[in-house]
Amino acid sequence: MTLRERVEWASRVAFLIFILASAAFLSAITAMRIAIHGRETTMPNLVGKDVSEASRALRSKGLILRVADRVYSDVPINQVIRQAPSPGMLMKVSQQAHVVLSLGQRELQIPPLEGNSLRVSRIELLRGGLQVGEVSTVNLPDMGTDIVLQQNPKPGKGAATPRVDMLVSAGAKDASYVMPYFIGLNEIDVQHRLDQASLHRKFSYVAAPQWPHGTVIDQSPLAGTRISGATEVDLTIAN
Repeated sequence: MTLRERVEWASRVAFLIFILASAAFLSAITAMRIAIHGRETTMPNLVGKDVSEASRALRSKGLILRVADRVYSDVPINQVIRQAPSPGMLMKVSQQAHVVLSLGQRELQIPPLEGNSLRVSRIELLRGGLQVGEVSTVNLPDMGTDIVLQQNPKPGKGAATPRVDMLVSAGAKDASYVMPYFIGLNEIDVQHRLDQASLHRKFSYVAAPQWPHGTVIDQSPLAGTRISGATEVDLTIAN
């Protein structure tokens, strides 16, 4: 066999191997796709079904039921109220479906809380097997602190949730000020301005011959700082 014939024979063998390898690769890809799609299923509608019925419906599709929560509702006990994922979604076999089950109806007796302190209201709710919901506050100048102004649900029976939200008085809102620039002003003028704002002050006197006597040479907080009515203003005065 000549060298040319050997080269042609080797080329044909290599081409044949390439064709066989490509066919094997395509077959593997096709089989993998078939296997993947074959393990997918559609999520059934479970809402309204009894938990046993819902579990059987999932098992028939190779899915697993997990109870995520239980809540009181008008729906009979152990019926599915909500589900995730939603019906119709594609699921992989052996995936979990989470459901919320009904605890049935509960006759809740909500106590009257308005006018009570927040602490007393918390105790009343705990005694009744209820929960403290969202507590919001509002500043009212003529009302003490921690007094329940409104509640939701209102007192009585028939509430759909054991959580009771409350609006609570936070008392009068503290006045706020922007700290002025006092450096270079006379001590008496500064005291007058602080008296008008009803701000507390503390004076420190130091020897500073380069400044006129009774002049403010340092201050804390710094000018431009926002302060409340309870802030104490420290002033250093040239003596």
